[in-house]
This record gives sequence, structure tokens and C-alpha cells, in this order.
Amino acid sequence: MQIRPATAEDTRTIYGFLCDLEEQLFDFEVFKAIFLKNLQNPDCHYFLAFDGLTPVGYASLHAQWLLHHCGKVGEIQEMYVVASHRGRGIGKILLAQLMEVAEREQLEVIEVTANQKRHDTHRFYEANGLQKTHFKFVKPMGQGR
Repeated sequence: MQIRPATAEDTRTIYGFLCDLEEQLFDFEVFKAIFLKNLQNPDCHYFLAFDGLTPVGYASLHAQWLLHHCGKVGEIQEMYVVASHRGRGIGKILLAQLMEVAEREQLEVIEVTANQKRHDTHRFYEANGLQKTHFKFVKPMGQGR
């Protein structure tokens, strides 16, 4: 298993992963524009996991300075492993990569939000040292209301 930072050439792969994760088709051109913009942001970290030459996983961490932490906080935005490769430790390897970024950037805390229906995801994060401490409330704005 190899992990490397994502590049612009990975746009279609990551698009496919996230459409599968969210169970919807995103507008590819909008997705691509956001992804390429975020690649230029040093506080956005994207990683792909490979089994040989085949991409089998993806994870992202976005960092920001938050007043209520008096420091820089990282949030795992997305994590995905293709169904055929789940249970092989790829998620754990990706999470370790994100934790390396957190250490290097001296983040105060790592946060992640997972949909309430993703019980396996909740168990994964808890088994890997993350604690359930908050609730997230959402109000859709803009398109898709």
C-alpha cells in the first residue's frame, strides 16, 4: 500500500470516490474547479492510497485557525476506501497520514463529522482514538435547498 498527495491528475478518481461516498453525482466542472483551487491552498491536504497502480482510497484534511481553540484545527473532510478493499487497514493508513500532517503543522485538535447513518464509520473513528464529543447541526443554503 502506498500513499501520496493528490494532484490535479487525480481529479476524476477523487470525483468518482466522492460521488460514491455521497451517493450522488456532483457537477464535475464545479467539483473540478473547487478541487483545483483547494490544491493551491496549503491548508488543504489531499491523499490517495494505492494498491499497486490502482487507487483504492482517499482522505482529506483542511486546517484553519479557530478562535475558540486559540490555535490551528484540522478537520477531516472526506475519507473513502473502495468497497472491495475495506477491512484491509487502508482507512487506518490514511488516518495515520492525516495525523502526520497534524503533528507537522502542530494542530491543536483533529475533528471529523460523519453522517448519522454511517455506523461503521463511527466505530472506525472511535476505534482509532477519536472521541464523540459534539453534535453537528446543518441548514442547507443556496442551491439544493
